[in-house]
Amino acid sequence: MTREIVPALLSVAARAHPDEACGLLLGRRGTGGMRVTQIAQTANVAADTARHFEIDPAALIAAHRAARAGGAAVVGYFHSHPTGVCAPSATDIAMAARDGLVWAIIAGGAVGWWRDGDDGFEVLSTCVEDG
Repeated sequence: MTREIVPALLSVAARAHPDEACGLLLGRRGTGGMRVTQIAQTANVAADTARHFEIDPAALIAAHRAARAGGAAVVGYFHSHPTGVCAPSATDIAMAARDGLVWAIIAGGAVGWWRDGDDGFEVLSTCVEDG
């Protein structure tokens, strides 16, 4: 990921507190993995934004359209746990799409990185690069 990603995620989560922040991780997919180069905060359209998140479907569709037009690809999602830990919750596990994309979960001033794979969530190692 680029150097700006973690501070941006922490800032988004702090501004949304006590509600859950959410959005998209954008970047590139390659043979060496995925590279997150930017984030796109979206509206949290969940009924109870203090305990759940739901990415605005219109924002997700717009991001996929932009990617097809040559923009950054949707490589994952992010959300915060205002009163939890930076690991997938039982709700996250139940609702996951098993699509192989990256999840960044923000809590307690930290960001946990996960891949939503066929067998559930697995912890990801991260590498920070300049721009």
